[in-house]
Amino acid sequence: MMNSLRCALVLTLGLFLSACASVENGPINSFVDEVGPGSPEFIPDFGDDGSTVLGLAFSGGGTRAAAFAYGVMRELDSYVVDLVPRQRTLLDDVRMVSGTSGGAIAAAYLAYRGQDAYRDFRERFLLQNAEASMRTSTRSPANLLRAIGGGVNDLNNLPQWLNDNLFDGATFGSLRKPDTPVTWITASDIFHGTPFLFTYDTFAALCSDLDKVRLADAVAASAAVPVIFTPIVLSSDGPDCGYRRPAWIDRALADPEASLRLSAYARALVAYSEMVRPRYVRLLDGGLTDNTGTTGLTLERAAATTPHGPLSAEDAVKLRTMIYIAVDAGRSILPDWGDSTTGPKLSQLVPALTHTAVSSSMRSGYDALELSIAEWRRRLIAFRCGLGSAQVKRYRGTLAGWNCRDVQIVVEHISFRDVAPERQQELFDVPTRLVLQPEQVDLVIEAGREAVKRRISIQRAVARTRIQAGVPAAAEPPRQPEPLVGAVSAQNLTD
Repeated sequence: MMNSLRCALVLTLGLFLSACASVENGPINSFVDEVGPGSPEFIPDFGDDGSTVLGLAFSGGGTRAAAFAYGVMRELDSYVVDLVPRQRTLLDDVRMVSGTSGGAIAAAYLAYRGQDAYRDFRERFLLQNAEASMRTSTRSPANLLRAIGGGVNDLNNLPQWLNDNLFDGATFGSLRKPDTPVTWITASDIFHGTPFLFTYDTFAALCSDLDKVRLADAVAASAAVPVIFTPIVLSSDGPDCGYRRPAWIDRALADPEASLRLSAYARALVAYSEMVRPRYVRLLDGGLTDNTGTTGLTLERAAATTPHGPLSAEDAVKLRTMIYIAVDAGRSILPDWGDSTTGPKLSQLVPALTHTAVSSSMRSGYDALELSIAEWRRRLIAFRCGLGSAQVKRYRGTLAGWNCRDVQIVVEHISFRDVAPERQQELFDVPTRLVLQPEQVDLVIEAGREAVKRRISIQRAVARTRIQAGVPAAAEPPRQPEPLVGAVSAQNLTD
């Protein structure tokens, strides 16, 4: 009798916990009967003189990464680079922005709100407790079952919090504005082992409408740390929508010298469009395949059909200064077991292996970016110098001051190591969380500003841009002080 009762109790408890552990993770995409256009061939032209182009890539690292990115943006926003026809700061010249994980939150918010309204990011996100939306208890049996089942948090947690509190229900369709930079949000396709870019090319292959995908879902997919979050799911099992894959895919598959990253991405898109395995695409943290956030530009450049892409021919002729800043909020922490002949233990080994893999991947990503940009500059100059006077005049409106070789491209990797040495350890101690203390937030924001100031190549590029536009070196907009708010403390929420 007691054994029967015990079995009944165990069965009842198991059914109860299973109900508690159920997850909401349906596909975030919807199908279309007729496929729309793929990704634009060129990044947007804002209609200014086109002489300066700024690109930003934000790494992963939770709220710490988002705060560092915000500090960089605020500093760039303090540099006036033009006065005609209106006063513009360097941040107004952002034509491409990308991000992974925590950096994706900052990138998507800049694109969504724009260069004139992004400044409330500190109050709306950095000082908030996004973990309040999450199941964080490590003692909850239901959370243990969820973890075993694939992930503790689902669409009802962080994605819904971001949607309600930060992105206001906005979709990618809201980014279709003339002054919005091209925006690359990177997650990881864990079936194909490739980066997953939220682009029109990708969603055309899925016979889906990217314009209807919530920004919050894309950002949450980019930040979906394994086990803590369930994978974000997309369906690739839709009806025939008349999709015809772009020419760059066939070229990438046929060219034995095509970059391995581009070829792998092309094969993934073919799998989506031909409805072969898998029927569902599962996305996790973008940091698994690209913690630098630079994949967007690297792939766009690799897929370009022209020597100047992803710039148009007109923009390539107008260009004089391009600044591309990869913002890295990674931590450098020396583990305790380094001074011992024993260890690391399992609890220490897993973080060490993760750190090693991510660090190695990031170095490879930055190296690939720099090689790609160097080759791009050579091809840009060859294209410009091969144009006739009539073509140059048509693109520029004048031949005055034309020098086909006058193209400067500055690629900078900014990290905590660009801050004064005595402050670095304090920055490295800031955890990878989605909630930080206000003093930690402001410490990291100020570090972002300081890192930009200390980069001589960026300062020289700003000076060059100002001289070209006839802007006095002392010109700068009035700095808006950060408002003081009450403290927000971390919580260890129970289920």
